[in-house]
Amino acid sequence: MEGAGAAAARRRPVVLYPSPGMGHLVSMIELGKILGARGLPVTIVIIDPPYDAGATGPFLAAVSAANPSISFHRLPKVERLVPVRTKHHEGLTFEAIRAANPRLREFLATVSPAPAALVVDFFCSVALGVARDLGVPGYFFFTSGAEVLAFFLHLPALHARGAADFRDMGEEPVRVPGIPPFPATHAILPLMERDDAAYEGFLNSSAELSRCDGVIVNTFRLLNPRAVEAVVAGRCTPPGLPTAPVHCIGPLIKSQEVLGKGGEECLAWLDAQPEASVVFLCFGSIGRFSAEQIGEVAVGLEASWQRFLWVVRAPPSDDPAKKYDKPPEPDLGALLPEGFLARTKDRGLVVRSWAPQRDVLAHAAVGGFVTHCGWNSVLEAVMAGVPMLAWPLYAEQRMNRVFLEEMRLAVAVEGYDSGSGLVAAEEVAAKVRWLMDSGGGRALRERTLAVMRQAHDALRQGGESEAALAGLVDEWRRA
Repeated sequence: MEGAGAAAARRRPVVLYPSPGMGHLVSMIELGKILGARGLPVTIVIIDPPYDAGATGPFLAAVSAANPSISFHRLPKVERLVPVRTKHHEGLTFEAIRAANPRLREFLATVSPAPAALVVDFFCSVALGVARDLGVPGYFFFTSGAEVLAFFLHLPALHARGAADFRDMGEEPVRVPGIPPFPATHAILPLMERDDAAYEGFLNSSAELSRCDGVIVNTFRLLNPRAVEAVVAGRCTPPGLPTAPVHCIGPLIKSQEVLGKGGEECLAWLDAQPEASVVFLCFGSIGRFSAEQIGEVAVGLEASWQRFLWVVRAPPSDDPAKKYDKPPEPDLGALLPEGFLARTKDRGLVVRSWAPQRDVLAHAAVGGFVTHCGWNSVLEAVMAGVPMLAWPLYAEQRMNRVFLEEMRLAVAVEGYDSGSGLVAAEEVAAKVRWLMDSGGGRALRERTLAVMRQAHDALRQGGESEAALAGLVDEWRRA
């Protein structure tokens, strides 16, 4: 009789293909962990970014050591990319992934037994053509919410319906089935101009959503019921095109945080704070503010008289040649108002560049979160039951802000979308006070806690997300 180990060794692997960038990589690794825990061998294909995203080697080694069912394969780097007309790093990412297709094909052709599935993130949609050529089922792992999925499914229809750039539409509402209208100014920044290579990349990826074998979404149905229902009913897909099966398996967040420099200091400081008393300000792995905006935040926090934990990153460089370089550590002495750290030392902690966000949000002392509205951050806040102030910066975050307000999970700060783009110190102070010390803030917290309970229910044995994942794994195990 064959043992379980021998059967697992012969089981066809699932190949996961994230685009460059730590946020994309972390999400795909978490998917790999839950697939591996269910007996599927997993290989994660790594591609080097066309810009400096920081070293991933030590992080990947730690993941491999802790998860024997996961292996990594790094594709040989494409040394010279075809020049692309783009203002956005997403345009470079699409081109880097397109250029890597021959190397991906060579790798997939050598995998034995043949993969049960290739799962790509949105930027890697060009790889689905390789999968079709090799007879490998191809899936998207969509790491944003169902509302953004509805938008991208509908993007080809929006593109065909009019010739205007989103940039030229101003405040005109963008209408997509299943989601609230949002102003064109809140569309994803790389989509603002049709003649940018990034726009073409997003449009091509959107078209692939109708050709894939399924879309795995990092959400749960009760979080986005109207959007999920519209997507599943085929109302978002352009007329005449099929809608792939949709599998909502979230919320999928980091199962554990790898403590980096300063991580233990953050958590030790939180241990000494009262329950739900601290507002946490963190703006993602690449979110950066000007020196002027950092100063406004500091003045606002001081005036709010609330306890705070604030992650400060160095301002972006004025040198275009350094646009994609890893930022240096911030000079807090130069960036913060004179005497700020001394005056706030009894109720605030400022950390440089990074904090263990998942663990911070899960800490009992944290009662509010000022966030850029990246979807990973949103889900971590939901899982911890922490209400949010929305301060979107890049990617799909302005759209997420609109959807989070409709869900009654966040209230936005004012000013980020003004001509200057500056959120004033008075607004920071007022909104932080509202979030942490008002009836409205308490109501937002109660609503967030109710959604947290729904999220945990979805992931329990027999919950809607767990059942969706189990069905997908069974399908791949039978392959």
